[in-house]
Amino acid sequence: MTAHPADSRIFGHLWGTDEVRALLDDEGRISAWLEILATLAEAQAQVDLVPPEAARGIRAHARLAEIDLEQVARETRTSGHSTMGLIRALRASLPESAREWVYYGATVQDLSDTWASLLTVQVGDIVRRDVTAMRDRAGALAAEHRDTPMCGRTHGQPGQPISFGFKAAGWAAELDRQLVRLAQGRARWEVVQLGGALGTMQFWGGAAPALLRAFADRLGLGTPEIAWLTARDRVAEFVTLLASVTATIGRIGNEVYQLQRPEIGEVREGFSAGTVGSITMPHKRNPERSEQLVTLSRVVRAQAGLALEGMVGEHERDGRAWKTEWLLLPEACLATAASCGLGVEMLAGLEVDADRMAANLAGHRGYLMSEAVLRALSERLGKHTAHDVTYAASMKGIDAGQDFRTALRADRRLDVIDDAELDALLDVRTALGTAAGFVDRVLAGLARHP
Repeated sequence: MTAHPADSRIFGHLWGTDEVRALLDDEGRISAWLEILATLAEAQAQVDLVPPEAARGIRAHARLAEIDLEQVARETRTSGHSTMGLIRALRASLPESAREWVYYGATVQDLSDTWASLLTVQVGDIVRRDVTAMRDRAGALAAEHRDTPMCGRTHGQPGQPISFGFKAAGWAAELDRQLVRLAQGRARWEVVQLGGALGTMQFWGGAAPALLRAFADRLGLGTPEIAWLTARDRVAEFVTLLASVTATIGRIGNEVYQLQRPEIGEVREGFSAGTVGSITMPHKRNPERSEQLVTLSRVVRAQAGLALEGMVGEHERDGRAWKTEWLLLPEACLATAASCGLGVEMLAGLEVDADRMAANLAGHRGYLMSEAVLRALSERLGKHTAHDVTYAASMKGIDAGQDFRTALRADRRLDVIDDAELDALLDVRTALGTAAGFVDRVLAGLARHP
């Protein structure tokens, strides 16, 4: 039985991926917890806290195949304790010599927080893989369309010409910055938790520092400078990064969503035969991928807010903050994975219509080159006077239904610009300015961050 859309056989593909779902379901989570417990026993044997024979027994039997998950569920409900059911089921599977040594001195939060850190490693690797693929595809689009002119838009209205390569380069640069943020943050949140009852590791005595290092090394995680039982900034930072990453992907998705509207029609998502846009309007091809990217971004941003709420905790342990993460972290990871997968798919199949871009530019009858005229006139009249003159000519021409050149020639104050210069100023290639140079700068930067 499933209640959450992310686990639905029908709708689950919209809200998560099988790759991440396998890390988060009962089997995936308990398998990871068992691995952590076996590793802890080995680390404790390494520092002479647990007999080596007991550690070997725990390693041999701490396997999902030997655990009855139904028993774990029953014992968890009966005991009211988050891991007592697992402890009892695991002890039942162990040889007598190992039963008293499993979970030796550790707490629920040592286990669950360490698992959360391992999850950030795995999800971080997925994000890095998919964001790299999106960045590289955006970079390829930037290179291919370095000099493909299109309307640049501000406040939803046509502004002046840019190149599609310039727009795609902006996507690539932002995605690359997200990869840098991920790389910079990993050392902060990919750390173990091993504090014992109150974070002081009192149970393990003088062996505590060596145990912490051995445990972290065996799991491939970092060693924190102090326990972080109520210091939830690590989880909050990771989830906030996921929110930022999905917001970038959502921004790109929203651009595609807007630009593929038929009245603009400059890009299109790739169409798969058999995809149905409407049950009542058979002609429709809806922007399914780009639309869902915006939706997923909203979901992850909501979870980031909840993660930040968890940073305000009490004293040395506060289950209200920490257990909230049990819900928000999986949901954020699932939605992020879905966003990354859809983003890769959308950009891989993106169709760019250069002819429609050129037609849309032409449809504005030269007015999008107003800044070039303003700049040239500023050299003669001063910038602010030039703006007033160009503005007056533009407004009059638009109201009269004239093209921009005719409107400019109707105002004698613009006679200081001769016909040859005016023709050059109204050339789209002139209006592109240094767009191509910025594309080249972005592509050079990407080459330094493979």
